[in-house]
Amino acid sequence: MSFLDPLLAPLQYEFMVRALATTVVAAVVCALLSCWLVLVGWSLMGDAVSHAVLPGVVIAYVLGAPFALGALVFGLLAVALIGAIRDTSRVKEDAAIGIVFTTLFALGLVLISVTPSQTDLNHIVFGNILGVSDADLVQIGVLAAVALVVLIVKRRDLTLYAFDPTHAHAIGLSPRLLGALLLGLLALTAVVALQVVGVILVVAMLIIPGATAYLLTDRFGRMLVIAPVMSALSSVLGIYLSYWMDASPGGLVVVVQGAVFALVYLFGPRHGLIGRRLDRHRRASDTHTDAAAVRPRARASSPTRTPIESE
Repeated sequence: MSFLDPLLAPLQYEFMVRALATTVVAAVVCALLSCWLVLVGWSLMGDAVSHAVLPGVVIAYVLGAPFALGALVFGLLAVALIGAIRDTSRVKEDAAIGIVFTTLFALGLVLISVTPSQTDLNHIVFGNILGVSDADLVQIGVLAAVALVVLIVKRRDLTLYAFDPTHAHAIGLSPRLLGALLLGLLALTAVVALQVVGVILVVAMLIIPGATAYLLTDRFGRMLVIAPVMSALSSVLGIYLSYWMDASPGGLVVVVQGAVFALVYLFGPRHGLIGRRLDRHRRASDTHTDAAAVRPRARASSPTRTPIESE
């Protein structure tokens, strides 16, 4: 028995190959977007949009339309409602987010409970990556490609908006339009990840990779490389663990990503909790050693004063 057999065994099944491909695609595009979400501070917005798509998916099922279409429509609707409530009332953005996403998510649960269906719609909530068909894979690939192209083309403008919206406005860019574009990409990406981990855990794929990369580097360009690579590797490991353990694939994908974040949070070389302490201890030790080495040289170079000279 070769050591490669455990790695190759899942690839004998077509549904596992589709699951791996879908997970990697979703992980990469979610991780890229998460870099901007972490910088802008829109973690809760990602949670809101991912939950708000549930009624759209159920309505799309009833009408016989693609799930992604219904999810995208309600994702954009959630973004519009949050903005409208924030701009036309005294309610602040965090409260508007809580109101919209809980109401729409509850509406989705009600629709699931009253909709006669031969299909188990609960997989929308918890994900059904092992049930992805070839048509679903193509659909997810197209949506992910659109989001990826827009992120790459507009990366400079979005980065400037994330760091300094005032400067972006001063050079002729519209912060309002850039914010709307980022929210639209958020809705599109949430639809991509919906098949992998379900409505509840989508926010994890939209936040954890960017937060992990943020602890590893101070350069945004490196974040855009670290986040998708780490997310893709974690997702593949999660799928393999689900095969070996016969456990929930979506849940294990998020658990592995969370475990990676925990390791970086503790042992990151610059911003890790333990890593910072070790770095401070090493610097203090180096400073003490350098000071001890300088003192003898200083004494040797200073002129010795004899009793006659002192007089």
